[in-house]
Amino acid sequence: METTKLASAIARILDDSKADDIVILDVKNVCSLSDYFIIATGSSNTLVRGLTETVRKKIKDIFKRIPIGEEIEKLNKWNLLDYGDVVVHIMTSEQRENYKIEKFWSHALTLNRESWLELSKEYSMYEN
Repeated sequence: METTKLASAIARILDDSKADDIVILDVKNVCSLSDYFIIATGSSNTLVRGLTETVRKKIKDIFKRIPIGEEIEKLNKWNLLDYGDVVVHIMTSEQRENYKIEKFWSHALTLNRESWLELSKEYSMYEN
């Protein structure tokens, strides 16, 4: 599976599940850890937990992939799912403002929303 398509599908799943401010950073030219970082905000700790569970379940169902690592914060302020080539950060707005991941990785390219929506349309809950 193409990594860009996986990242786009994860972003779509988050979008369909009511995550806010979804950003896909293309870090493959600036980081040896991963190809893409996905950053998304949940409006509450409960939503952060739900978004994390939804991504884990749907990626397992659709792509037969499970995270190679995960960090699930006890209070669900910032959860991380590591698929190797794609790392997903789901956090509350307070954590996102505090840690400013996008600013730290500002030298990375950003995959625009229209691109990832187009690449992931077959995985949408709402479109055919």
